[in-house]
Amino acid sequence: MIAFAANSLLCRAALRGGAIDAVSFTAVRFISGALVLVVITRAFPGEATDDERSHGSWRAAAALAIYAITFSYAYLRLGAGAGALLLFGSVQLTMIAGGLIRGERPSLRQWIGLAVAAAGMVVINLPSLEAPPLSAAMLMIVAGVGWGAYSLAGRGAKRPIRATAGNFLRCLPYSLALGAIAVAATAQVTARGLVLALVSGVVTSGLGYCLWYAVVPSLGAARAAIVQLSVPVIAAVGAIVLLDEPLRSHVAIGGAIILGGLALALWQRRAPAPVATAAPAAAQ
Repeated sequence: MIAFAANSLLCRAALRGGAIDAVSFTAVRFISGALVLVVITRAFPGEATDDERSHGSWRAAAALAIYAITFSYAYLRLGAGAGALLLFGSVQLTMIAGGLIRGERPSLRQWIGLAVAAAGMVVINLPSLEAPPLSAAMLMIVAGVGWGAYSLAGRGAKRPIRATAGNFLRCLPYSLALGAIAVAATAQVTARGLVLALVSGVVTSGLGYCLWYAVVPSLGAARAAIVQLSVPVIAAVGAIVLLDEPLRSHVAIGGAIILGGLALALWQRRAPAPVATAAPAAAQ
């Protein structure tokens, strides 16, 4: 979740500061992520002949590409509050619906925790909420559905690094097409924007998504969806620490509500330890 929050901060710093255009940011993000993942997979001894393209899937790669492209464009025209609510709302609906279709049944406590965390999302974003442009809102909803579908695809990943590498390699055609579009449209790329896009691609996307695919199978769709609501809280803390943004009361209150809802949804009662019984004494 720290990687996801960092991705949000990097994207905001790069696009809203005018350091790079959305198309170039997405293209650099995909290409650099694919390169570093291929290097990592080749570094494992005994697996150099294993083709990364045999892992992952075109469906997951398409979902990832749709998420990254629509997210970058939507971020240019949406306020932070409306964007977060639309993105995470559509992610939650997509992942929970996918889990229900596959037979997962969230408990009552999980539903209540999700509702509490969702209320915290509204509180933390309330001051910046405004009616979003319809086109930008639709793009962010599509981005949320794309990320939800990509996350659901990770439930069957047995080798998360190679699965992520395979997905990123399959995204290269989209990346090259985006690069061509950026050049044709007179791309705006500064050194600062390029560095931010590289960090996003190599660290918070490439490596971060590997970690995500490693934990999704053990979480299940509902819990994986719910835990992502911690991202706005982590991003808010990061903005305060790294970007010198002030700590506002609605952020503290909303963040506390979100964390309380997550604790309720993710808490599991430990099964009591079995009580050892003494062996019957031998007859005298």
